[in-house]
Amino acid sequence: MTETEQETAIPPLAGCPRHVAVIMDGNNRWARARGQRGMSGHRAGVKSVRAAIETCGKSGVEILTVFAFSSENWRRPKDEVSALMTLFLRSLRKEVRRLRENNIRLSFIGNRERFSHTLQQHMARAEQETAHCEGMELVVAADYGGHWDMTQASRRIAEDVASGRLRPDEVNEDLVQQYISLGDRPMPDLLIRTGGEQRISNFLLWQFAYTEFYFSPLYWPDFQHSAMREALENFAGRQRRFGQTGEQVAAEPALAQTRYA
Repeated sequence: MTETEQETAIPPLAGCPRHVAVIMDGNNRWARARGQRGMSGHRAGVKSVRAAIETCGKSGVEILTVFAFSSENWRRPKDEVSALMTLFLRSLRKEVRRLRENNIRLSFIGNRERFSHTLQQHMARAEQETAHCEGMELVVAADYGGHWDMTQASRRIAEDVASGRLRPDEVNEDLVQQYISLGDRPMPDLLIRTGGEQRISNFLLWQFAYTEFYFSPLYWPDFQHSAMREALENFAGRQRRFGQTGEQVAAEPALAQTRYA
């Protein structure tokens, strides 16, 4: 069966993760392996984003969070960063209608201040235009870093304590959760990283406390429908214990996940 045929043959998956996070790695290496410039890999990677959205949506995933541009990516060569910003803006303009037509809500997390005014405007407009959508949510992490996220949460908590809106003894794990990006969503159940690397690269540090990890050797442009479905099925076969024993989870499977739902 071809990838095109698989697009229309993706059934719901029992045990599907509610929230999937993806580090889309390997675009540059994919391009170099073909004797092409790095940006061709990033452009090819857009097709894999579409495949991920389609496969996750049809399988039953509620939230798909993709790591599009990290806080550290600003250190890359200026011409590459400029080209990535152009691709980001072009993709926003092109893909929002497709998301809206498929009832997919688009959200962004990260520090938007370093993006151009035009790009910030298009990000806000894309969120507004899909805010009514009730299907799967696509979260794009742009100029995001886990250290930044925890720092901004700590700063906001400190400001609220200093102003008297919070007492120091009210600061606990549940309260910190309210200040962290995605704090009002279910924690990620599954992290997928492509490209063969096995690290989380400063992505969702707080949120990954009990996330299952899946590492694929495929470069991101090659990670299409069947590869995403394989990752989801791999997750569905795992037992998540959240600090409990396997016997406890087998006896009361729903109880173990309550804290992180």
